[in-house]
Amino acid sequence: MDIAAMNQAAQQLHAQLIKTRRSDPHSANAVLKGYAKGSRPQEALSFFFFFLRQQVAGTEPDSFTFPLLLHACSRLRTKGPGKQLHGNIVKQGLSMDMFVQNSLIHMYASCGGIHCALKVFERMSKRDVVSWTSIIGAAAAAEEGCSAVALHLFDEMLEEGVAPNEATMVSVLRACADSGTLSTGRRVHRISKKLKLEVKLHVATALVDMYAKCGSIEEARELFDQMPERDAFAWTVMISGLASHGRSRDALSLFHRMRELGVTPDERTMTAVLSACRNAGMVADGRRYFEEMKKSHGIQQRLQHYGCLIDLLGRAGNLEEAEEFARRMPIDPDRVIWRTLAWASKIHGDTGRAERLVREHLLGLGFGDSGSFVLLGNIYSTARKWDQKARVWAAMGSRGMKKPPASSRIEINGEIHEFEAGDGRHPEAEKIYLKLEEIEERLREEGHRPRISEVLLDVDEEEKAFQLRHHSEKLAVAFGLISSGPGEKIVIFKNLRSCEDCHETMKIVSRIYGREIIVRDRVRFHRFSRGTCSCGDFW
Repeated sequence: MDIAAMNQAAQQLHAQLIKTRRSDPHSANAVLKGYAKGSRPQEALSFFFFFLRQQVAGTEPDSFTFPLLLHACSRLRTKGPGKQLHGNIVKQGLSMDMFVQNSLIHMYASCGGIHCALKVFERMSKRDVVSWTSIIGAAAAAEEGCSAVALHLFDEMLEEGVAPNEATMVSVLRACADSGTLSTGRRVHRISKKLKLEVKLHVATALVDMYAKCGSIEEARELFDQMPERDAFAWTVMISGLASHGRSRDALSLFHRMRELGVTPDERTMTAVLSACRNAGMVADGRRYFEEMKKSHGIQQRLQHYGCLIDLLGRAGNLEEAEEFARRMPIDPDRVIWRTLAWASKIHGDTGRAERLVREHLLGLGFGDSGSFVLLGNIYSTARKWDQKARVWAAMGSRGMKKPPASSRIEINGEIHEFEAGDGRHPEAEKIYLKLEEIEERLREEGHRPRISEVLLDVDEEEKAFQLRHHSEKLAVAFGLISSGPGEKIVIFKNLRSCEDCHETMKIVSRIYGREIIVRDRVRFHRFSRGTCSCGDFW
């Protein structure tokens, strides 16, 4: 039954129940199912709470009722009614019903309540593969950075002898991709082979995505080429992976191959294609693909597509065109677009434009979160307007805002090590800083001078140079050099965009130490080898 038919059937039955003021569990659940799984999930909740208040005979909820209602809450992304339903579940004595518990986990996860979902899971006396898959998926998708929790739960699941299914593997691989734990991803790959899940389309696609996001684009491509079947999403994942690794030409070549094989691209595919153009500064190609979306593929450009093109124009230095394009958009630009344009203006030295964009389109339109204030502070630092910078910092303090600390992670022998700027907490801190001194000496011999303009504080030159030396990714690469064998690849994951000094440092280190260094920052991958970067210094 399609959605329209489900809605119609639910409405007809709903009207009949209101007219007779009598019902039975089967009829009531039929109405709920029609609404919850149709296009009107809010009606499912309204129907239930109305009949509950009216105490209509025959509408007492059962173990089939609550999962339908919780499904409606999941679709609406509303935790308030979900919590109210949880209370009703306890009153009805159904809180230990596994079917209901699984639905509660899914509801809380969909509504951003990962901690509530974990509490429900911990109280379960019995857990099936749906239970484990629901909680692992919830942790993997949580915004609180619960990838490590998802991977720990997966290990517990295996220890309890519960065999994962296709959905479980997809969620676990997502956690590996987000955390950058390549060794764990490879272990999950081996498990998927053993369970004969590797050939499943969704698992194979998740494996490709995991390898690409964990820095091994070669393994991602090899696996993609071996896939027995590929849908549009599989092609999109591979195109996106190549683009993020700076292999834009390969990404566009793959897109053309996709079209030759008759696979229809979708919105996500075109975002990946435009990202490939953006990452390589291919302005003409970006404009062409943007225009072709509607004409050749029947795809309406959306916010993310406009954002990619504006980012491309801005990075290429076409600031006036990028701003005019943003103003003429048929969709209201969001904060990301204005920040992107302001950042491009800062990079190209147009601090007046950058300041105006932040004040007019971010702070002036209510987008005054910490990111907007930090960007404005950075603009003032670049322009050496220290008084204005101090006022921005004071405004942040008065609002209780803090700049998110930069951090870098590196995996060594299956263990994740995380560093912040100036970090001295690591057990190998003494060796790390000794290695940093060695690196600095060799950098000086190569003629490198610290780019002290990157330091956003009004301190003397010596202090600025000291701060630059201790950026988190430099600590991570020093640890990587002392903890891995000669010639081994070093892969680092950073939560923010790399600064210019760190970028230049990584290029030189890759040459003088003969190492390939891969850094995934907030924007893309940087693959440093023999003194060059895959981004071509365009990022």
